[in-house]
Amino acid sequence: MLVKKNRPEKKFREQNENQSFHVKHSSSNSKQLVFGMRPVLEAIQSDIQIERLFIQTGLDGALFQELRAAIKQRNLPYQMVPVEKLNRLTSGNHQGVVATISPITYRDFTETLQSLVDTGVSPFILMLDHITDVRNMGAIVRTAECAGVHAVVIPDHGSAQLNEDAIKTSSGALLRMPICRESNLKTVLNLAHQYDLQVCAATEKGATSYLEVDFRKPTLLIMGSEDTGISSDLLRLADVRAALPIHGDIQSLNVSVAAGIFIYEALRQRM
Repeated sequence: MLVKKNRPEKKFREQNENQSFHVKHSSSNSKQLVFGMRPVLEAIQSDIQIERLFIQTGLDGALFQELRAAIKQRNLPYQMVPVEKLNRLTSGNHQGVVATISPITYRDFTETLQSLVDTGVSPFILMLDHITDVRNMGAIVRTAECAGVHAVVIPDHGSAQLNEDAIKTSSGALLRMPICRESNLKTVLNLAHQYDLQVCAATEKGATSYLEVDFRKPTLLIMGSEDTGISSDLLRLADVRAALPIHGDIQSLNVSVAAGIFIYEALRQRM
């Protein structure tokens, strides 16, 4: 059994008197921004929770190389963009780098899972594989929080931003639910197996009815993206592939609706 690591939980700090960077609010959409190479680098080194990084294409120089090394070390999601994109985000002197600050404090999956095991509960964890629609993301997490799901896992690239719109759609559940943002979802599933969790993939191609899955067991449930479903690499690691009955001509449900059905079937079995 893995041992919980003694690593302090990262906390959002909007401003610190010993730091030279400041978090600014965009007047158009209330996003919290840090911009400029040195301020963004200091924010990263201070463990500020960064949601997205936008970097101007073609940047170079010693300070940029230092910034790029910090991004790589912490495996932060970033996007190379033209300068026009950055100019739309802020009118300030961004020097080719803008970071949006996350309102969410992300949790470490290993620590979260170990904590659940230590307290003696049967973990029920939800993995969202590249859910890109903000409203779907918020609705799913709201349902998960209402039904007592213990944690939600998302990838650090290719998911909807957990911004103010997502928080509003979730009715604040995103601020209550432990959210684990992980760089490699396959590693998460392998760790779940080490802890004897069954991995259930919700897919219309599944051979098992969702009613036949024993959700009383420690379980990690995967819900796939709105357009392509669960990625093949994750499907191969699933212990069971479960489907919902479809009797109409449309062969799939909205992912937030499907997630609600699976989650509440698990709750029904666990009550």
